[in-house]
Order: sequence, then structure tokens, then C-alpha cells
Amino acid sequence: MSWFSRFWGPVLALLWKDILLELRTKDIIVSMLVFALLVIVIFNFAISPTPQTVTYVAPGILWVAFTFGGVLGLNRSFALEKDRGNIHGLLLTPVGRDTIYFGKMLGNFLFMLIVEIIIFPVFAVLYNFSLLEPGLIPIAFLATLGISAIGTVFSAMAVNTRSREVMLPVLFFPVVAPVIIAAVEASGAVIRGDTGGDLTRWVSLLAVFDAVFLVVSPFAFNFIVED
Repeated sequence: MSWFSRFWGPVLALLWKDILLELRTKDIIVSMLVFALLVIVIFNFAISPTPQTVTYVAPGILWVAFTFGGVLGLNRSFALEKDRGNIHGLLLTPVGRDTIYFGKMLGNFLFMLIVEIIIFPVFAVLYNFSLLEPGLIPIAFLATLGISAIGTVFSAMAVNTRSREVMLPVLFFPVVAPVIIAAVEASGAVIRGDTGGDLTRWVSLLAVFDAVFLVVSPFAFNFIVED
């Protein structure tokens, strides 16, 4: 059996387990979707964006909705495992801790992408603004990957605390802030039609943060679950 099969086989099995569980419960996607929709609706009434201002406020509103909605999903990710005692079963499986990390991370990443795919057209209708920009696709992909990579680690850390709903945002947002800022700036550049140096710089920053998180997070996850 090749290294690829030994590593990615369990990862994909864990991902499939999370997908099946979500199909039965709808806990993660529904909570993220409802919260994200509430955010964009409230902002729509609060600031009444005009065609002149929407290009400047749209990226911030969009990523606030995605990020805060994502926190709810991240909170539920390990809470379901912890509440049902599944976390002990996962740790007893004959696979590395990095395998568990990537399986859970890919699940969080997939669920966030599904929510974003639904939110994008709703946002475009509410704000009378076209988001059908091809440049937004890699930005959304890279930003969501970074949020999922670091969020999975902090979700595993916060689930063992009494106030996990409070601890996760407190731990998560200071670390993920550069990813959110880069996503907002890059999205704004695409929406304004700026395909020059600003866009390249922010997208490159997103890629660098993703690479760092994907290398560091599995090691951190290993220490967290052992404790």
C-alpha cells in the first residue's frame, strides 16, 4: 500500500463520516447559513448601501458574515465528537493525529464552502451588486482554507473548556485576523476592477498564511489532543 493510500484513505474516511453525520443532523451548515444570512440582512438595513458605497462596504460585510458564521460551524465540529464520546474513539484509531486533523479540517472547509456558495447569490440580490467575478473564486478558496486550517486547531482546544462558545472566538480571531484582512482587501480589489499589484500582494499573503497554517496546525493539534 502506497503512502498516499495509507494517509489519505483514513482522511477521506473521516471526511465522509462527517458528511454523513451532517446530512442526518444539519447542525453545522444550517447554523452557519442562518447566522450569515442574518448578518448580511442586518447590515443591509443598518447602512443602506448605495451604488457609490457598496463597492467599499461589500467585501467587509461579506467576510464578516462568512467568518462569524464559520465560527459557529467550527464550534459544532468537535462539540459533536465530544458530547457523544466519539473523540476517544478517534484517538484510539491506528492513525496519526495529523490524519484526524486533516479529516476534520477538510470537513470544516467543505461545509464553509457550501455556505459561501449559497450566500454569494443572496448577497448579490440584497445589495443589487454583481459578485460574478472569477477573481473572487481563488480568494474565497484561499481564505476559507486558512480559516478552516487554524479554526480546526482552536476548535479542538476550546471544546475541552467550560465556556467553549466564548473561548473559541477569543482564541481564534486574533490569529486569523490577517487572513480576514487579506481576504477583504483582495475581494475589494477584484470588485473595484483593480487587477494590479494590490490584488497580487493580498492574494500572495493569503497563500503564505495558508501554507504556514497547514504546516504548523497539525503539529499543534497533536499536542492539544494528547493533553
